[in-house]
Amino acid sequence: MKIAFVSGNQEKMPNAVAPLGLLYVIASTPDHHEKEFIDLCFESDPGAVLSDRLAAFRPDLVAISMRNIQNNDYAGVSDNLDYYAGLIRQSRSSSTAPIVLGGAGFSVMPVELMRRLQPDYGIAGEGERAFRQLVGVIEGGASGLGAISALHYWDGDRLVVNPRQDGFLDLSQLPSPDRTLLHAGYYDEFGIDTVQTKRGCSLHCAYCSYPIIEGRKIRLRDPESVVDEMFAALAAHPSLSHMFIVDSVFNLPMTHAKAVCRELIARDWRLPWTCYANPIVFDEEFAELAARAGCAGMEIGSDAGSNALLDKLKKGFTVDHVYRLRDICAAAGIPDCHAFVVGTTGETIDDVRQTVEFIADLDPHSAIINIWFDDYEALAPRLADERRQLRADIEALLGERRHEFLNWSIPALGINFDEKLFTALRRAGLRGPPWQHLRRGHRNRRQSVLRQAPFPPVRG
Repeated sequence: MKIAFVSGNQEKMPNAVAPLGLLYVIASTPDHHEKEFIDLCFESDPGAVLSDRLAAFRPDLVAISMRNIQNNDYAGVSDNLDYYAGLIRQSRSSSTAPIVLGGAGFSVMPVELMRRLQPDYGIAGEGERAFRQLVGVIEGGASGLGAISALHYWDGDRLVVNPRQDGFLDLSQLPSPDRTLLHAGYYDEFGIDTVQTKRGCSLHCAYCSYPIIEGRKIRLRDPESVVDEMFAALAAHPSLSHMFIVDSVFNLPMTHAKAVCRELIARDWRLPWTCYANPIVFDEEFAELAARAGCAGMEIGSDAGSNALLDKLKKGFTVDHVYRLRDICAAAGIPDCHAFVVGTTGETIDDVRQTVEFIADLDPHSAIINIWFDDYEALAPRLADERRQLRADIEALLGERRHEFLNWSIPALGINFDEKLFTALRRAGLRGPPWQHLRRGHRNRRQSVLRQAPFPPVRG
């Protein structure tokens, strides 16, 4: 069979993210199939490029990966669905091949997206084994769709949803992704690559989709294989300058995170890396090991500024845990960026104000404040209408204080979340997540360190 693998993601704010998940699916598809990788991230007219590539390749199956439902700037939440609907239309106009949709975005609400976007098939959650099985059924021309775990497909007008039947994958059995397939822009322009040390998240945060996508059972990779993959990425793209560990939480379980750090130290890994961390289990030994292993910063899902809100969000920690993590990071010399989600269901403007005051008192290296959007608002605008006033109040509150905290990023307002700013940082040779450099950039603005492209004024 001829199979076209399409990465639809076009977001490059704050950095372009290589489609690691789709590369794993490609690597897990038997090699006797002819494979075509179509990455639309850097294309100015993705629909036209997709049409041309499919018409030339003439595939027997088109696999489209959907990374996000919402834009990363939390504006225009339906835009991504319209975009993927367009990609499916383009695919059908250029090819008669059936279409299978998958990826993290699809996995969040697969039933709704099957009905909204109308692909022939959909795979929720991990796709490596399920896609291989689907290809086998299609190739053989026999029945067997009902045996494929988490497959969504049409029986006439009826949507069939298979239950998850065979558990999660053994990560040690997965073939390595081939990064030589990737566009050089991921490395030459942005310099960042990603790696997973585990899958699954056992936490119960009220809003989070990670357990939906990866499951709650944590499955660990051998630390040696993780570091092998990191060195392979560097060998494939020598312009790589930063690695991001994309585990939902790197430091859970702590023993595994420490083992990965020790492996990086033992093998003299030199490039800086960042990760997501959680205050529940965080100690001095981990921070010291991470610093020695090259950790250039941690992004912490602190989320709220009061114990009442943290309890409501089922975070499992208190504000004291957040303060302690900040102190440990400071002692180890690791910049800390705390992410907050304001305006969640039932939250009031007074709750938001309390979170803002907490961030000001915490005074982390950086903070990212996201105004909450439910993914389902992309399908039900009525939900957005019900929350419009609270969002307007939140934007006004944050906008009033935008000049007080120059190291805060507020994507919905474009505050320290701006393409010109990120371009300036990259031109100045500052790679990695932009939040790491906000303090330096604002401190040096008067000295015009970033002469090639000055920082834009913050805007509200």
